[in-house]
Amino acid sequence: MSKQTAVRLPDETYQRLKNLAEKTGRTSTFYIRQAIEHHLEDLEDLYLAEETLALVREGKEPTYGLDEVERDFDLAG
Repeated sequence: MSKQTAVRLPDETYQRLKNLAEKTGRTSTFYIRQAIEHHLEDLEDLYLAEETLALVREGKEPTYGLDEVERDFDLAG
C-alpha cells in the first residue's frame, strides 16, 4: 500500500523537475519518489553513525584498534 503526501517546492526546483520529466518521458512523481528513497537511506546511515559516535564518546560503545582487529581475525601478516 502506498500513501500520498504533498510537498512545496521553490519555483526553480519545480521547473527543473518538470523539465526533467518532460525530457525523459517520466513523471515528476517518479523523480520525487526516486530522490526521497535514495536520500532517505543516506540520512538513515548518517543518523545511525551520529548515534554510534555519541555512544563511543560517552564510553558506552567499544572501539577496537587495527592491531586488535588483525589479531582477532587472524589478519596479521
